[in-house]
Amino acid sequence: MREENKVLLQITDLRKYFAVKGNIFFRKRYVQAVEDVSFSIYKGETLGLVGESGCGKTTLGRTIIRLYEPTSGRIVYDGEPIYDSEQKIAVDMLPYRRKMQIIFQDPSASLDPRMTVGEIVGEALDIHKLCPGKAERRERINQLLDEVGLNTEHANRFPHEFSGGQQQRVGIARALAVEPEFIVCDEPISALDVSIQSQVVNMLEDLQAEKHLTYLFIAHDISVVRHISNRIGVMYLGQMVELGESYELCSHPIHPYTQTLLSAVPLPDPVKSRARQRILLEGDIPSPLDPPSGCRFHTRCPYATERCSAEQPKLKEYGPGHFAACHLLEKA
Repeated sequence: MREENKVLLQITDLRKYFAVKGNIFFRKRYVQAVEDVSFSIYKGETLGLVGESGCGKTTLGRTIIRLYEPTSGRIVYDGEPIYDSEQKIAVDMLPYRRKMQIIFQDPSASLDPRMTVGEIVGEALDIHKLCPGKAERRERINQLLDEVGLNTEHANRFPHEFSGGQQQRVGIARALAVEPEFIVCDEPISALDVSIQSQVVNMLEDLQAEKHLTYLFIAHDISVVRHISNRIGVMYLGQMVELGESYELCSHPIHPYTQTLLSAVPLPDPVKSRARQRILLEGDIPSPLDPPSGCRFHTRCPYATERCSAEQPKLKEYGPGHFAACHLLEKA
């Protein structure tokens, strides 16, 4: 349950660039993966994050918990700055690892194949010295496995002995081991069968209600994000272009890119699906190595003007809690 006006995480002008080595002919260049992103996450809520592949969703999630060190910007967790480029603040993250965790997209790649499930789940317990005794440690591991729908005998097996859905449950148990407050769910269902996706989503919702967790839920499927999220943020080429309450954003999208994404969502009713007009974008997504000037979406936007190519729009509020970055909306 979201706690009104209780901001758990505050992100301000966050940037993350990746250097690309140059040579004698070319100077060093930078992939602008995340550019000037600002938003808040309230305690107890689920903030969904959607966008095309390569738009920077995963990079943003990992930068927030500082698996990637930010290039610039400010990150405040529960009122305490954990990173501030202007004030030169970059706190030691070890104490915050107990509060901030991540569930990775590919469970098979994120689990060490040489370790048993018990060792994987218990590793964080050892690092943070949460279970001094072996019996207590074993009991805690068994409890975590039970919470995610696995059996206690699974603790002695290796990751390759599990299905994809079971591997993801191990990843969730690992994230829960230190009793965090905030979890980045980095596309936790994209590698799973459709029948398993609903089970994992329902489990995440149950765990959130039971443990009062806060989620940043990253996914491609906006219909899944709409189901699980209180609010939704839409990213394009490293920038946040729209942010609002889940129902409001999906029912009344105001940014052209969000309208395009929603027009591509399949409808279960074939009559409505045939009657709906889909918005088709021309051209490819520009490279983050050399993003376009002004609004980064203007090269594919059917409503772009000269101002769009010259001036970058700012994220502004156009309705209660409904933000967008588009010059066209200022005239409306």
